[in-house]
Amino acid sequence: MTRLEMLPVQPLLTRDYEIRRTRIHEELRNRYGPVAPVDLLGTPVWLVLGFEESLTVLRDDGQWKKSLNYWLSYMEGRIPADWPLLPALECDMMIFFDDTRHRKARAAFESAVRPFQDLSLPHARQLRSMITKYADELITLLSADGGRSGTADLCGQYTRPLPLMVTTRLLGFSDSLGDQVTMDVWRVLDAGPDAPASLERLMAALHGLVLAKQASPGDDIPSYMLASDPSASTEELAWALYLVLCTSTDMVGALLSNTIVEILVGSTGARASLSAGMVGEAVNRAALANPPLHNFTFRFPVAPTRLGRFVIAAGDPVMVSPAAAHADPLFGQAEAAEAIVSSRAHLAWGAGPHQCPSRDLASSIVAIGVQRLFKRFTDVQLMLPSDQLPWRISPLVSGLRSLPVRYILSDVPAQNVPSAPMAPETPGAASRTPSEPARSAFRRMLASLRRRPD
Repeated sequence: MTRLEMLPVQPLLTRDYEIRRTRIHEELRNRYGPVAPVDLLGTPVWLVLGFEESLTVLRDDGQWKKSLNYWLSYMEGRIPADWPLLPALECDMMIFFDDTRHRKARAAFESAVRPFQDLSLPHARQLRSMITKYADELITLLSADGGRSGTADLCGQYTRPLPLMVTTRLLGFSDSLGDQVTMDVWRVLDAGPDAPASLERLMAALHGLVLAKQASPGDDIPSYMLASDPSASTEELAWALYLVLCTSTDMVGALLSNTIVEILVGSTGARASLSAGMVGEAVNRAALANPPLHNFTFRFPVAPTRLGRFVIAAGDPVMVSPAAAHADPLFGQAEAAEAIVSSRAHLAWGAGPHQCPSRDLASSIVAIGVQRLFKRFTDVQLMLPSDQLPWRISPLVSGLRSLPVRYILSDVPAQNVPSAPMAPETPGAASRTPSEPARSAFRRMLASLRRRPD
């Protein structure tokens, strides 16, 4: 058995990885096979590059665990306290649960989001109208300087705020508190100097929200979580809502921006799919070409396990890379080049017991966001060559820092969305209807970006 700590490994997250990730994956595959040892921010980990090997890890929750309690180096105190990725891993959230605890938390989560992503239910259909309204509102705001043409940073002014606006509504925040939460999530994910204080405020707001919903349930995700699992503690529910906020911001926002780029300059046929009215197919092609989570959080084998050319020691950190798996020649050979519809068997949403439980909701936000953008603009052009777009060097998320474009407005007006609330209002619940105006502070923040595309 090869000890991971004894292997010579090269840093993964370099400037090259940001701009030539596919080539680096291929070099690792040629040298090591479907599993490679790499250095992740100073810590050695196994990177899974092969599609079949990725499925093996993702589908088997008996042998492969998510809790940090199974990470030998962590439990022995050999991971520095200031290791940059620890704050993202030391969270008591569902994605790090195993076995019975995971199944219970996931059941409550799925029950809470089902009314909003099952299109056979009225809430989900009304939600689509609300997403459309928010998208049109943001497009109107970013083009508010007048005239038929202009410039914008679509990341700052569209792809990041849209999922947050939808999510704060689904969580049942009041306008004033939702305003602060939206901006604090942004600060936490940007990891700037004010991130610690923002996280403290954010968790306090989520605790307060859970207590408010316990006293007065509404028509929202936390209330449905409480109804599904009344035994869940305030702390557990606050972390569950934090997971909803962060994934909706980074993952959904990244997929929205990645899809726009794929439509504008990609080679996967996403533009043709959109032109044919197949917006869902355009989103799927973008998820295949550039999954928003290019690496997943760690799994740990409970016993020595052969994977690829190596035997992985119990407790070693193993990181599955959907981006690398999608480039695996064995996965590519299964795709028919002339297929009208691309494979849904990709790993952008994960696989197995931890597969994303809100992927239909996320897909709806992205699809509507893409559809409204290309309806409201008759032309969108990148202001930078595609190979100069500023991607973030992140261990997990593949997203742009900015997406500067020039646009020409079409004659298509903002869609007239009915002003009825998503569901009958619960007395005393903090809620807002799709017809209410956007929060003023949030509007001012977005308006300040209008003249500053990168």
